[in-house]
Amino acid sequence: MEIIPAIDIIGGKCVRLTQGDYAQKKEYAKDPLEVAKRFEDAGIRRLHLVDLDGAKAKKIVNLEVLSRICEHTTLQVDFGGGVKSTTDLEKALNAGAAQVTGGSVAAQDPELFASWLSTYGGDKIILGADAKDRKIAISGWQETTAEDVLTFIADYVKKGVSYVICTDVAKDGLLQGPSIALYREIIAEVPGVKLIASGGVARVSDLEALEEIGVYGCIVGKAYYEQRITLEQLAGFVRG
Repeated sequence: MEIIPAIDIIGGKCVRLTQGDYAQKKEYAKDPLEVAKRFEDAGIRRLHLVDLDGAKAKKIVNLEVLSRICEHTTLQVDFGGGVKSTTDLEKALNAGAAQVTGGSVAAQDPELFASWLSTYGGDKIILGADAKDRKIAISGWQETTAEDVLTFIADYVKKGVSYVICTDVAKDGLLQGPSIALYREIIAEVPGVKLIASGGVARVSDLEALEEIGVYGCIVGKAYYEQRITLEQLAGFVRG
């Protein structure tokens, strides 16, 4: 299982929100590059970078942060937040992103998202499937659609999606454990999907439980920043 630390950006700084609430923001570092370098030095290979300003503005805002991390580390960065146009998608890829995540755009403009899959391939484009009570949440989780998360994922896998980041909004930032039952259901119903679990991880045993059910990767955010899981533990899990 891939361990994928998260860096969320507001105003160029490393922050975390609770359940996507911008009013519940906590700043952890002024320089996201220094945080990224710590992950790289520990032997971690991947990074999940989210432009929270971009998610709100519906366009990329913190492109410079992405560029600096890609230029000064060897981390494979998947980038999301505000990518709603082909122009922004190309900006992210040209800045060094290995993959770009589209969530709101996949729900609101499926033709555009499908064209990205066709042009860039399923290895470059990640489907962001953020769920609130099993319904797809969009626009930085400020809105909820009527679409079931399982149907949403299954339909896009048929269209060429390989990687899916699924976040249960109800779990995110609460450090109460991930949505094991939901992820188990997705893996059972959508064979072959490379499912990346996000939200709720609080301890190493949560990582072990996710690996046991067969997720491809796990995003770790608040548990690391709040020192519930140490960098050494993450590194050990990667090596193990």
